[in-house]
Amino acid sequence: MTPLEHARQILDTLLGHLGFVVQIEEEQAPEGPTLQILTEQSDLLIGRRGEVLDDIQYLVNRILQRRDPQAPRIRVDVEYFRTMREDRMLAKVNELADRVRSTGQPQVLNPMNSYYRRLVHNLFLQDPQVASESEKGDDRFKRITLKRRK
Repeated sequence: MTPLEHARQILDTLLGHLGFVVQIEEEQAPEGPTLQILTEQSDLLIGRRGEVLDDIQYLVNRILQRRDPQAPRIRVDVEYFRTMREDRMLAKVNELADRVRSTGQPQVLNPMNSYYRRLVHNLFLQDPQVASESEKGDDRFKRITLKRRK
């Protein structure tokens, strides 16, 4: 059984015990292996600002990696909520990066969790003009500053 199939089984069992009727599709997205949940009860699985979805993804990955420490990180999405949210966020980040390129002034992003910070940092790895830097600290949500490369 592949890690994605095992993760699907974990997710199906977890949601079944919670009383949700879902259809789960496996996808190979650019961000990595993804389990897409299709259901009529999407609002309950997403939660306010995606917190429930983040928690579900965390649990699936913890259970999966306990069995197989080498398993890849599995992305869990509900009705393409995470995909659309990431697209909107990255479009806004690109607008701020354009502002940094044109004015040279640093731009500070709203606080975000490690998953979204990683997406932003990966966006600027190969950018010759703009660099991203996370603030220091132990908080779960941190701000990223976009600045001109020296």
